[in-house]
Amino acid sequence: MGAYDRLERDRALSTWFLVSARDERYVKEKANELIQLGFPFTIVCGAKIDQPNVVVRAPRGKYDAINFGFSLVPKSFEITALNDVDTRIYGIEEALQEMQDSSVGLVFAAVRPEGGPQVLFYRILDAVRSIVPIAASGELMFIRRTVLERILPLRPCKAEDSNILFKVLELGMKAKFVTRCYVRTRRTSNKSGEFLYKRINVCGMYQALSLSKPPAIVRAFYFMLPLFSPILICAGPVGYCWAKGIILGLVDYLRGDRAGFWTTAYMAA
Repeated sequence: MGAYDRLERDRALSTWFLVSARDERYVKEKANELIQLGFPFTIVCGAKIDQPNVVVRAPRGKYDAINFGFSLVPKSFEITALNDVDTRIYGIEEALQEMQDSSVGLVFAAVRPEGGPQVLFYRILDAVRSIVPIAASGELMFIRRTVLERILPLRPCKAEDSNILFKVLELGMKAKFVTRCYVRTRRTSNKSGEFLYKRINVCGMYQALSLSKPPAIVRAFYFMLPLFSPILICAGPVGYCWAKGIILGLVDYLRGDRAGFWTTAYMAA
Protein backbone atom coordinates (compact mmCIF):
# COMPACT_ATOMS: atom_id res chain seq x y z
CA MET A 1 0.00 0.00 0.00
CA GLY A 2 1.46 3.36 -1.09
CA ALA A 3 1.62 6.54 1.00
CA TYR A 4 -1.35 8.06 -0.88
CA ASP A 5 -3.49 4.94 -0.33
CA ARG A 6 -2.64 4.93 3.37
CA LEU A 7 -3.64 8.60 3.63
CA GLU A 8 -6.98 7.91 1.95
CA ARG A 9 -7.53 4.93 4.25
CA ASP A 10 -6.84 7.03 7.35
CA ARG A 11 -9.23 9.74 6.17
CA ALA A 12 -11.95 7.17 5.55
CA LEU A 13 -11.44 5.62 8.97
CA SER A 14 -11.99 8.99 10.65
CA THR A 15 -15.36 9.52 8.91
CA TRP A 16 -18.65 7.85 9.84
CA PHE A 17 -21.63 8.14 7.49
CA LEU A 18 -25.04 8.89 8.97
CA VAL A 19 -27.72 8.28 6.35
CA SER A 20 -31.36 9.37 6.51
CA ALA A 21 -34.03 7.23 4.85
CA ARG A 22 -37.76 7.92 4.96
CA ASP A 23 -38.53 4.30 4.00
CA GLU A 24 -36.81 1.17 2.72
CA ARG A 25 -36.26 2.41 -0.85
CA TYR A 26 -32.58 2.71 -1.83
CA VAL A 27 -31.36 1.42 1.55
CA LYS A 28 -29.63 -1.68 0.16
CA GLU A 29 -28.12 0.31 -2.71
CA LYS A 30 -26.75 2.96 -0.32
CA ALA A 31 -25.33 0.33 2.04
CA ASN A 32 -23.54 -1.36 -0.86
CA GLU A 33 -22.15 1.97 -2.08
CA LEU A 34 -20.69 2.89 1.30
CA ILE A 35 -19.21 -0.58 1.73
CA GLN A 36 -17.53 -0.23 -1.66
CA LEU A 37 -16.21 3.22 -0.70
CA GLY A 38 -14.85 1.80 2.54
CA PHE A 39 -16.82 3.91 5.03
CA PRO A 40 -18.55 2.72 8.21
CA PHE A 41 -22.15 3.87 8.45
CA THR A 42 -25.50 3.93 10.19
CA ILE A 43 -28.77 4.27 8.28
CA VAL A 44 -31.72 5.72 10.17
CA CYS A 45 -34.76 4.34 8.38
CA GLY A 46 -38.46 5.10 8.82
CA ALA A 47 -39.41 1.52 7.96
CA LYS A 48 -38.32 -1.80 9.41
CA ILE A 49 -35.84 -3.57 7.14
CA ASP A 50 -33.62 -6.59 7.70
CA GLN A 51 -30.29 -4.98 6.83
CA PRO A 52 -27.06 -4.61 8.85
CA ASN A 53 -26.27 -1.12 10.21
CA VAL A 54 -29.90 0.01 9.82
CA VAL A 55 -31.87 1.33 12.79
CA VAL A 56 -35.58 2.07 12.76
CA ARG A 57 -36.89 5.51 13.71
CA ALA A 58 -40.42 6.70 12.95
CA PRO A 59 -40.19 9.55 10.40
CA ARG A 60 -40.32 12.94 12.15
CA GLY A 61 -38.15 14.90 9.75
CA LYS A 62 -34.47 14.69 8.87
CA TYR A 63 -33.55 16.97 11.78
CA ASP A 64 -34.85 14.25 14.13
CA ALA A 65 -32.98 11.49 12.27
CA ILE A 66 -29.76 13.46 12.75
CA ASN A 67 -30.43 14.10 16.43
CA PHE A 68 -31.16 10.41 17.00
CA GLY A 69 -28.53 8.95 14.69
CA PHE A 70 -25.61 11.00 15.98
CA SER A 71 -25.89 9.27 19.36
CA LEU A 72 -25.01 6.04 17.53
CA VAL A 73 -21.85 7.40 15.90
CA PRO A 74 -18.76 6.17 17.79
CA LYS A 75 -17.01 9.00 19.62
CA SER A 76 -13.68 8.01 18.12
CA PHE A 77 -14.75 9.33 14.70
CA GLU A 78 -13.77 12.93 14.10
CA ILE A 79 -16.05 13.57 11.13
CA THR A 80 -19.71 12.72 10.55
CA ALA A 81 -20.91 12.61 6.96
CA LEU A 82 -24.63 13.35 6.60
CA ASN A 83 -25.99 11.69 3.48
CA ASP A 84 -29.38 11.10 1.84
CA VAL A 85 -30.22 7.53 0.94
CA ASP A 86 -31.32 8.32 -2.64
CA THR A 87 -27.94 9.66 -3.79
CA ARG A 88 -24.84 8.38 -5.53
CA ILE A 89 -21.50 9.90 -4.45
CA TYR A 90 -18.69 11.04 -6.76
CA GLY A 91 -15.31 12.69 -6.14
CA ILE A 92 -15.39 12.31 -2.37
CA GLU A 93 -11.63 12.95 -2.16
CA GLU A 94 -12.14 16.72 -2.57
CA ALA A 95 -14.40 16.93 0.47
CA LEU A 96 -12.05 14.84 2.58
CA GLN A 97 -9.15 17.06 1.55
CA GLU A 98 -11.00 20.21 2.63
CA MET A 99 -11.68 18.68 6.04
CA GLN A 100 -7.94 18.42 6.65
CA ASP A 101 -8.02 22.14 7.46
CA SER A 102 -8.88 22.32 11.16
CA SER A 103 -10.54 25.72 10.73
CA VAL A 104 -13.15 24.16 8.43
CA GLY A 105 -16.16 22.96 10.39
CA LEU A 106 -18.39 21.95 7.49
CA VAL A 107 -18.05 20.88 3.87
CA PHE A 108 -21.08 20.35 1.67
CA ALA A 109 -21.11 18.85 -1.80
CA ALA A 110 -22.81 19.89 -5.01
CA VAL A 111 -25.99 18.27 -6.27
CA ARG A 112 -26.40 17.22 -9.89
CA PRO A 113 -29.98 16.13 -10.54
CA GLU A 114 -30.67 13.63 -13.28
CA GLY A 115 -32.89 15.84 -15.43
CA GLY A 116 -35.90 18.00 -14.59
CA PRO A 117 -36.25 21.65 -13.56
CA GLN A 118 -33.71 21.28 -10.75
CA VAL A 119 -30.83 21.14 -13.24
CA LEU A 120 -31.29 24.84 -14.03
CA PHE A 121 -32.08 25.67 -10.42
CA TYR A 122 -28.80 24.26 -9.14
CA ARG A 123 -26.84 26.11 -11.80
CA ILE A 124 -28.25 29.36 -10.46
CA LEU A 125 -27.93 28.38 -6.80
CA ASP A 126 -24.34 27.14 -7.17
CA ALA A 127 -23.29 30.36 -8.89
CA VAL A 128 -24.61 32.35 -5.92
CA ARG A 129 -23.41 30.15 -3.07
CA SER A 130 -19.95 29.90 -4.54
CA ILE A 131 -19.74 33.53 -3.41
CA VAL A 132 -22.19 33.79 -0.50
CA PRO A 133 -23.17 30.81 1.73
CA ILE A 134 -26.93 31.25 1.32
CA ALA A 135 -27.83 27.55 1.51
CA ALA A 136 -26.33 24.11 2.05
CA SER A 137 -27.17 20.81 0.40
CA GLY A 138 -27.98 18.15 2.93
CA GLU A 139 -27.62 15.40 0.35
CA LEU A 140 -23.94 15.15 1.37
CA MET A 141 -22.33 17.13 4.18
CA PHE A 142 -19.20 16.55 6.26
CA ILE A 143 -19.10 18.08 9.73
CA ARG A 144 -16.66 17.82 12.63
CA ARG A 145 -17.86 16.00 15.71
CA THR A 146 -16.75 18.85 17.96
CA VAL A 147 -18.90 21.25 15.92
CA LEU A 148 -21.94 19.00 15.66
CA GLU A 149 -21.88 18.40 19.41
CA ARG A 150 -22.20 22.16 19.94
CA ILE A 151 -25.22 22.64 17.66
CA LEU A 152 -27.24 19.54 18.53
CA PRO A 153 -30.00 18.88 19.22
CA LEU A 154 -31.46 20.48 16.12
CA ARG A 155 -34.89 22.02 16.52
CA PRO A 156 -37.66 21.20 14.02
CA CYS A 157 -36.78 22.71 10.64
CA LYS A 158 -37.56 21.66 7.08
CA ALA A 159 -34.20 23.08 5.92
CA GLU A 160 -32.08 21.36 8.55
CA ASP A 161 -29.07 21.40 6.23
CA SER A 162 -29.00 25.18 5.97
CA ASN A 163 -29.77 25.46 9.67
CA ILE A 164 -26.58 23.48 10.28
CA LEU A 165 -24.67 25.70 7.85
CA PHE A 166 -25.87 28.89 9.54
CA LYS A 167 -25.01 27.55 13.00
CA VAL A 168 -21.51 26.58 11.87
CA LEU A 169 -20.98 30.11 10.56
CA GLU A 170 -22.42 31.51 13.79
CA LEU A 171 -19.72 29.62 15.70
CA GLY A 172 -17.06 31.33 13.60
CA MET A 173 -16.04 28.17 11.73
CA LYS A 174 -15.45 27.98 7.99
CA ALA A 175 -17.95 26.25 5.71
CA LYS A 176 -16.82 25.11 2.27
CA PHE A 177 -18.93 24.38 -0.80
CA VAL A 178 -17.22 21.91 -3.14
CA THR A 179 -18.18 21.04 -6.69
CA ARG A 180 -15.81 18.26 -7.73
CA CYS A 181 -17.34 16.24 -4.93
CA TYR A 182 -21.02 15.85 -5.80
CA VAL A 183 -24.01 13.56 -5.65
CA ARG A 184 -26.32 12.35 -8.37
CA THR A 185 -30.00 12.12 -7.47
CA ARG A 186 -33.49 12.45 -8.86
CA ARG A 187 -35.62 15.47 -8.09
CA THR A 188 -38.81 17.01 -9.43
CA SER A 189 -39.83 16.20 -12.98
CA ASN A 190 -42.67 18.69 -13.61
CA LYS A 191 -43.82 22.20 -12.78
CA SER A 192 -46.25 21.27 -10.01
CA GLY A 193 -43.61 19.23 -8.23
CA GLU A 194 -41.10 22.05 -8.58
CA PHE A 195 -43.55 24.57 -7.10
CA LEU A 196 -44.25 22.34 -4.09
CA TYR A 197 -40.55 21.60 -3.57
CA LYS A 198 -39.70 25.30 -3.65
CA ARG A 199 -42.53 26.27 -1.33
CA ILE A 200 -41.58 23.76 1.32
CA ASN A 201 -37.87 24.53 1.17
CA VAL A 202 -38.30 28.30 1.25
CA CYS A 203 -40.46 27.98 4.35
CA GLY A 204 -37.65 25.87 5.79
CA MET A 205 -35.06 28.51 4.94
CA TYR A 206 -36.92 31.14 6.93
CA GLN A 207 -37.24 28.65 9.78
CA ALA A 208 -33.47 28.16 9.66
CA LEU A 209 -32.89 31.91 9.78
CA SER A 210 -35.08 32.18 12.89
CA LEU A 211 -33.08 29.45 14.62
CA SER A 212 -29.59 30.81 13.94
CA LYS A 213 -27.51 33.92 13.38
CA PRO A 214 -25.80 33.69 9.99
CA PRO A 215 -23.75 36.59 8.56
CA ALA A 216 -25.64 39.79 7.77
CA ILE A 217 -25.20 39.29 4.03
CA VAL A 218 -27.12 36.01 4.24
CA ARG A 219 -29.96 37.63 6.15
CA ALA A 220 -30.02 40.49 3.65
CA PHE A 221 -30.34 38.01 0.79
CA TYR A 222 -33.46 36.41 2.26
CA PHE A 223 -34.92 39.78 3.17
CA MET A 224 -34.66 40.80 -0.48
CA LEU A 225 -35.58 37.43 -2.00
CA PRO A 226 -39.38 37.90 -2.06
CA LEU A 227 -38.94 41.37 -3.58
CA PHE A 228 -36.81 40.09 -6.44
CA SER A 229 -38.53 36.73 -6.95
CA PRO A 230 -40.81 38.05 -9.77
CA ILE A 231 -37.67 38.37 -11.91
CA LEU A 232 -37.59 34.57 -12.03
CA ILE A 233 -40.67 34.65 -14.26
CA CYS A 234 -38.26 35.53 -17.07
CA ALA A 235 -37.16 31.88 -16.94
CA GLY A 236 -40.58 30.83 -18.24
CA PRO A 237 -43.11 28.45 -16.66
CA VAL A 238 -40.53 26.93 -14.32
CA GLY A 239 -39.44 30.39 -13.21
CA TYR A 240 -43.07 31.23 -12.47
CA CYS A 241 -43.28 28.12 -10.26
CA TRP A 242 -40.12 29.21 -8.42
CA ALA A 243 -41.46 32.72 -7.84
CA LYS A 244 -44.82 31.42 -6.65
CA GLY A 245 -43.15 28.86 -4.39
CA ILE A 246 -40.91 31.53 -2.82
CA ILE A 247 -43.84 33.81 -2.02
CA LEU A 248 -46.06 31.06 -0.61
CA GLY A 249 -43.15 29.53 1.32
CA LEU A 250 -42.67 32.86 3.07
CA VAL A 251 -46.42 33.11 3.66
CA ASP A 252 -46.43 29.65 5.24
CA TYR A 253 -43.65 30.71 7.60
CA LEU A 254 -45.39 33.97 8.51
CA ARG A 255 -48.57 32.02 9.20
CA GLY A 256 -46.69 30.04 11.83
CA ASP A 257 -45.49 26.88 10.07
CA ARG A 258 -42.68 25.57 12.29
CA ALA A 259 -42.98 21.86 11.48
CA GLY A 260 -39.80 19.95 10.79
CA PHE A 261 -41.22 17.77 8.02
CA TRP A 262 -43.40 17.91 4.93
CA THR A 263 -47.11 17.47 5.60
CA THR A 264 -50.11 16.61 3.44
CA ALA A 265 -51.44 20.10 4.15
CA TYR A 266 -49.18 21.36 1.37
CA MET A 267 -50.80 19.02 -1.11
CA ALA A 268 -54.22 20.50 -0.41
CA ALA A 269 -53.04 24.12 -0.41
